[in-house]
Amino acid sequence: MKDMVTEAETSCPFAFNFDPATFKVGDIVSYQVPEAFGEMPFVGELVEVADDHVILRHYGMPGGDAKCMRGTRESRPVVSKSEALE
Repeated sequence: MKDMVTEAETSCPFAFNFDPATFKVGDIVSYQVPEAFGEMPFVGELVEVADDHVILRHYGMPGGDAKCMRGTRESRPVVSKSEALE
């Protein structure tokens, strides 16, 4: 059965930017909410990039419906539980 899985089926459908030095608005990033979900990764879109933080929204949410969250500016931004869930 394992031999029947193609490379296209196992490759990630997202192209993440993991380089915080090159972050720009519109980039797709992998972010975490460790206080609530440990190391589980989520997909986010950057809506603002500052020197010491980023503002992102969960990827796939329409602009008007998406809650923006503040995260750290690092290869995989960290978002606090209160930012993500409240």
